[in-house]
Amino acid sequence: MRILVVGAGAVGGYFGGRLVQAGRDMTFLVRPSRAKQLGRDGLRIISPHGDAVLTPKLVSAERIDTPYDLVLLSAKAYALEAAMNDFAAAVGPETMILPVLNGMRHVDLLTKRFGEYAVIGGVCQIASEIDDKGRIVQLADFQQLVYGERNGETTPRLQTLYATLQGGGSTHVSRRTSCKRCGRNGSSSQASAPSLA
Repeated sequence: MRILVVGAGAVGGYFGGRLVQAGRDMTFLVRPSRAKQLGRDGLRIISPHGDAVLTPKLVSAERIDTPYDLVLLSAKAYALEAAMNDFAAAVGPETMILPVLNGMRHVDLLTKRFGEYAVIGGVCQIASEIDDKGRIVQLADFQQLVYGERNGETTPRLQTLYATLQGGGSTHVSRRTSCKRCGRNGSSSQASAPSLA
């Protein structure tokens, strides 16, 4: 699977970075300032599960010229509209969009723009931040990415996604097939469990 990570911050940078370590085909859509920083210093992770310095593939919005199999959307909720414009060219008829944002409003916006089929449910639990050196610092040892079809079905594409996301370093990736209410939790220091219907 070709995976596009929208953002290389505390959430997308962490989970995407661990999947880079696992040899997955990952590309990060980043702003010019973050691209410059990553090009100079690498994608740096400081974590209880092991530190890493990675050299990920980067792309800018205007250089996306073919659909990806998965878009892992980890932008801030307030930047969603701009992010959708940036990654629109990466979405084809079979592309899955896995959002891990705070709240639920993004689901309506994403399905309105890209259709019901494209958007699957997702939630993550991680305590992480970007420090003043641009490094992703994991503040506690929990890390989980949960995802599934929003209608609760187990589908072939979900099984393919599950197989692809396994083995992402020490990251725990779980399959949850009833994901009608998925969001984002713990991108700073929160640790309470999200509600999944």
